Amino acid sequence: MKFRRLVLPFTMLVSVLTGIGVNGQKTLNKNSKPNIIYILADDMGYFELGCYGGKVIETPNIDKLAKGGMVFSNHYCGSNICAPSRCALMTGKHTGHTWIRDNKELPTEGNEPLLGSEVTVAEVLKNAGYTTGAFGKWGLGYPGSEGSPNKQGFDQFYGYNCQRHAHHYFTNYLRQNDDSVTLFGNLTAPYKEYSADAITAKALEFIEQNKNKPFFLYFASTLPHNPYNQPDDKILDYYVKKTGKPKGDATSEDFSIPKYASMTARLDKEVGELMAKLKELNLLDNTLIIFTSDNGTALRPKEDEYIRTGGDLHGRKSEMYEGGIKSPMIAYWKGKIVAGSHSDLISASWDFLPTAAELVKEKAPENIDGISMLPTLLGKTNLQKKHEYLFWERNQTQGIRKGDMKGIITYDKVTKNPSVEIYNLVKDSFEKNDLAATEPQLKSEFLAIAKSAHIESELFPLIKKQKKSKQKIEE
Repeated sequence: MKFRRLVLPFTMLVSVLTGIGVNGQKTLNKNSKPNIIYILADDMGYFELGCYGGKVIETPNIDKLAKGGMVFSNHYCGSNICAPSRCALMTGKHTGHTWIRDNKELPTEGNEPLLGSEVTVAEVLKNAGYTTGAFGKWGLGYPGSEGSPNKQGFDQFYGYNCQRHAHHYFTNYLRQNDDSVTLFGNLTAPYKEYSADAITAKALEFIEQNKNKPFFLYFASTLPHNPYNQPDDKILDYYVKKTGKPKGDATSEDFSIPKYASMTARLDKEVGELMAKLKELNLLDNTLIIFTSDNGTALRPKEDEYIRTGGDLHGRKSEMYEGGIKSPMIAYWKGKIVAGSHSDLISASWDFLPTAAELVKEKAPENIDGISMLPTLLGKTNLQKKHEYLFWERNQTQGIRKGDMKGIITYDKVTKNPSVEIYNLVKDSFEKNDLAATEPQLKSEFLAIAKSAHIESELFPLIKKQKKSKQKIEE
């Protein structure tokens, strides 16, 4: 068989070889690996976004993501508090056997480090040829430790290594990898730069630098976590005048709760900037974007009457009720995820690692709890595997979701005896009607799951040892 020689015009030949279209724009290589952006809000309530029914805070950019993608109604955080939630996200494991199961700040800067032996989603993607970057709040190890981002699969890191440090929006330094980067000369100097803006700028720079190769961007925003400080917020100037303290020392008690709304609006603005950069670089069609939160809202129900970030959900951040662990989640991938679609798949943040692994055709680590959500994202729900149950534990309490049912087990600190609450989340989404007394078989089932899912941790014991009283010590 003879083949005819194909003669192309010069401009078309350049287009084929370089990927540059005749109009001068870079064209999308349909066979290239998709970029992945994971946006993690800090302390965002399930109901505060407009696309989840929020009426007070304007979130047009995130709502646009939802309109063009898939909204999940049964997605859960890794934990009800920051560090263990991020550990579950990174490792694909639930807190029954993760290394980090609670916040544990160290005396100096940093937190209890994630073990070097753990395999993170960043390492999985790095193996697949991705450039990886984390921007924002880390919280899984002090600078230089085995838990620092650069030793957990991230090529670049910029932001707050330490959770305690992340509570200061007006800081004089941030971390770039394990090094400190000065933002201000000192805390009493004029405030010209706001840390959230600096972090967003670095994330945008990362996208620009890696526009011609697949990248994974973990954008762990510090917003809308308290204190609710912003550079253009006149209430800060009032605070300084009133107290004589530097702006960096302001706390949430110094502000009216509605100021929280402006923090979420600012996060929405950051999401808009990321989307605009992708569109500018013609990357939007080849980027999977996931937006979610690390735990429920920190605003207690009495504070939350106006903004209603948690709606009527029972509980808030640090609690095992839905208000502490249920999270909004939006997935956007133009042309791959059906625009305006919804999913009631029961899922959790530890599903992200196996989802990313399947997406890039990498093998997920063994002994993880996550299940790939890729079939659901691509509309192949008949191929979607489902969890037998979801499991959480922290601070004398365990939570289990199995189908429509939810169990909460609380252990007495002294006797270690468990008490069990049971709720039907389909009929009773606000956990008002405890069914434990009428469901003895289900109660036994939940206790059995709790026993099998839990591996005791010396570092983070489920039931903390009681300190001996002074009288006992003397005896």
